[in-house]
Amino acid sequence: MTDLTGLAAELRGAVRGEVGFDTTSRALVTMDASNYRRVPAGVVAPRDADDVAAALEVCRARGVPVVARGGGTSIAGQATGTGVVLDFTRHMNALLELDPGTRTAVVQPGLVLDRLQQAAAPHGLRFGPDPSTHSRCTLGGMIGNNSCGSHSVAWGTTADSVRRLSVVTGRGQRLRLGRDWSGAPEGLRELVSGELARLRTGFPELPRRISGYALDALLPERGADVARSFCGSEGTLGILTEAVLGLVEDPRARALAVLGYGDESAAAEAAAGLLPFGPLTVEGMAADLVPSPAVLPRGDAWLFVETGGGTAAEARARAEAIVRAADVVDSLVVTDPAAQRALWRVREDASGTATRMPDGTEAWPGWEDCAVPPDRLGAYLRDFRALLSSHGLRGTPYGHFGDGCIHVRIDFDLLTEAGVGRFRRFSGDLADLVVAHGGSLSGEHGDGQARAELLPRMYGAETVRLFERAKGVWDPDDLLNPGMLVRPAPLDANLRFSVLPRRPVDVAFGYPADGGDFRAAVRRCVGVAKCRTTAASGPAVMCPSFRATGEEQHSTRGRARLLHEMLAGELVTDGWRSTEVRDALDLCLSCKGCRSDCPVGVDMATYKAEFLHHHYRGRRRPAAHYSMGLLPVWLRWAARTGTARLLNRLASLRLPARIGKRLAGIAPERDLPRLAPLTFSRWWRRRERRGTGDLVVLWPDTFTEHLSPSVGQAAVRVLEAAGLRAVLPPSRPAGGGVCCGLTYVSTGRLDQARTVLRRTLDLMEPVLRRGTPVVVLEPSCAAALRTDLPELLPDDPRAARLSAAVLTFAEALRRHAPGWTPPDVGRPVAGQTHCHQHAVLGDAADRALRESAGLTGELSGGCCGLAGDFGFTKGHFEISRACAEEQLLPSVRAAAEEAVILADGFSCRTQLEQLAGVRGRHLAEVLADALDGLDSGTVDGRNSGI
Repeated sequence: MTDLTGLAAELRGAVRGEVGFDTTSRALVTMDASNYRRVPAGVVAPRDADDVAAALEVCRARGVPVVARGGGTSIAGQATGTGVVLDFTRHMNALLELDPGTRTAVVQPGLVLDRLQQAAAPHGLRFGPDPSTHSRCTLGGMIGNNSCGSHSVAWGTTADSVRRLSVVTGRGQRLRLGRDWSGAPEGLRELVSGELARLRTGFPELPRRISGYALDALLPERGADVARSFCGSEGTLGILTEAVLGLVEDPRARALAVLGYGDESAAAEAAAGLLPFGPLTVEGMAADLVPSPAVLPRGDAWLFVETGGGTAAEARARAEAIVRAADVVDSLVVTDPAAQRALWRVREDASGTATRMPDGTEAWPGWEDCAVPPDRLGAYLRDFRALLSSHGLRGTPYGHFGDGCIHVRIDFDLLTEAGVGRFRRFSGDLADLVVAHGGSLSGEHGDGQARAELLPRMYGAETVRLFERAKGVWDPDDLLNPGMLVRPAPLDANLRFSVLPRRPVDVAFGYPADGGDFRAAVRRCVGVAKCRTTAASGPAVMCPSFRATGEEQHSTRGRARLLHEMLAGELVTDGWRSTEVRDALDLCLSCKGCRSDCPVGVDMATYKAEFLHHHYRGRRRPAAHYSMGLLPVWLRWAARTGTARLLNRLASLRLPARIGKRLAGIAPERDLPRLAPLTFSRWWRRRERRGTGDLVVLWPDTFTEHLSPSVGQAAVRVLEAAGLRAVLPPSRPAGGGVCCGLTYVSTGRLDQARTVLRRTLDLMEPVLRRGTPVVVLEPSCAAALRTDLPELLPDDPRAARLSAAVLTFAEALRRHAPGWTPPDVGRPVAGQTHCHQHAVLGDAADRALRESAGLTGELSGGCCGLAGDFGFTKGHFEISRACAEEQLLPSVRAAAEEAVILADGFSCRTQLEQLAGVRGRHLAEVLADALDGLDSGTVDGRNSGI
């Protein structure tokens, strides 16, 4: 048994990079994006090649295996191991050189592909292969898997773009791999010389042959290319430390032809015939992956064929030539880049849809990228569908039809012994089917543990023994990623679900999308790591804390991994009391971005609330849980006692404010928000009622009621101007009113949240009986009522009715005053779409309302970083500010002087005021000011120093 303490100490003395043998470091890398799980001894983040060599020397002396890991998005299990994991993303992630003249780039293995693409783009260049994980996969991982992507019909696999590789072998040799046997370890040339006939005849000629070792690249007629042969070896031959890569010219213009066919097989059979036209992509999918095919040409299956050219006209001409040559039901050719992106999004969304069956059933990888000769694809797909049916399985194929490579996730039952047995039988039968069609078990993602056991069916026993001999030449001690490719573990061993509890765990939320099972909710994270994207784009939100820290434990995937290990109980042994899980969740902003942006709908905000509920049950909580978690209680108390002005005065004095913030667990860098002397409800009771149209209930959320009643007042003016009749919900005589429970949920006080929500439902019963719409101005409160309410009270039918009744301000106007024309503001906008609006509510109505009011421009995505109590909590200020600096503050700084700064959330407005000196406005305030004929003053307080 390995002495982990001694191993960790020796590694710390040998390397300059970080060495992590703690529970969190190990738990974060037990899995990749596959079905497999292995518990490592520890993690090393090397700073350079010297660190790699030093770590290998220590591990070799102790007989501890080593696994190289990049983005951890491998789908066959090859980025997991029981020894020391080398994490190249932390330090060895640089672009060392880019030479436009020679069209080459020198990179370290941890460099994310998108960063290389961004650097190459100004020179009209790009790296050819582009996997769907391009925003987080690393070049080292791409070389290890010989990755491809949608443009491989034009630019080939990663191996086609590799020029030279620097590697360290298991015995510490530093080799520089290239053509003409450059860098070959001793014995490799002799091995190949004795097997020339086998290498010339035993490897199928396929554009996507990824399985096994590429030993045929060492043939003399192929240039004896040691670097190319190394590609796809999955870290089993040596550890990559640097790569010289070839770049290709990026076409100045592109056109997209979408070709409609009667069925999937017709599309597959047509794909090979399009290759002589030189397309950039030939991607395919069928109707069962497209929820709404309205934007696509007629048909039940489609090919997405991209063409390039020096001009848009040239690209279009090539696309139209392909349309004329294709026998299609219908077609569409698009040259506008925005329209192309919208169509590509349909194709990209299909890959996310494929991670679940249409009915929500879980679907898993393992056999999701087999490849056959392109001209065999139609026949193979028919046989594949029949094989699925014979095993009682379901899957939805899509993928790289032009290369004969199909992606599919299958609804394997990997939780029961019978289901795992069927998984094994199907795997063998599918391997035989692929071989019968002259194909490769892997066409993109590598063999790993998922397929290596079946390589003899593809190559034969003698060629597999040749693979073992080659492994022995490179790595005679079997130190590097043992169990992959040669002498593999069984394909049904080490399944990651086998360690989860057999029975459901008791939880507070209902988890309706997961059958009420928290285990299934945690299983949602399949590890593709979209949450690890280093730069948010467009309206996306997920995952702001990871982008601020760059730490895996602060990504949605990292937190899901820790929750998985908490349920497993092997590494994280103290269950809901785990400090490791608590600390990882501490920087979760509960922005809910993952609920919409994660391909499989992981909802970490809910999981965090669930965890905090159990973690602190019967225990003393952090001060912030009492101060901000009970915010509605304190604010109602201040309103009833008439002490708002006194509290504001105390908050403005340095000493009382400092003492108050310290006692309340509030960050000392924060200013305390001012309480409104006159609450929204009191203002309401004093005013004259107006409006004769549809009745709507205006929800007096805590923030509108006590902190920004001007928003409520403005909303009333606009709703009444639109002809609606607004009323407030019923309240108790003692002053207790409705509440969405948001602050209780966000701090995990779920028992209190349910109590508050039941009282709210009691009060709202008359409203629910009449079916009156409920307008909620604060996006986070609307989101809580839409989602948290029915999920916390799944057995109370009133919860679902109130959830369905909730409308945003813009939705209420669109639905109940469709003929009303808002005042023409006629100004540009800047600011940010509220993260909960993006994730839960949607902003289509808001966009339409802004457009009709003459408010032009787009709002940024991301999260403001304040996020309710998060940015106020002690210790969170720097992360909160970093989140704001990602998109919100830059968008405001860049705004025109006359721009309207929109921020519908109280947190967003507070963040803008405290960090930028800018007054953000709710859309209702902007429209109300325009109704009154006033200058909206939207840039009041604009600070020229921001």
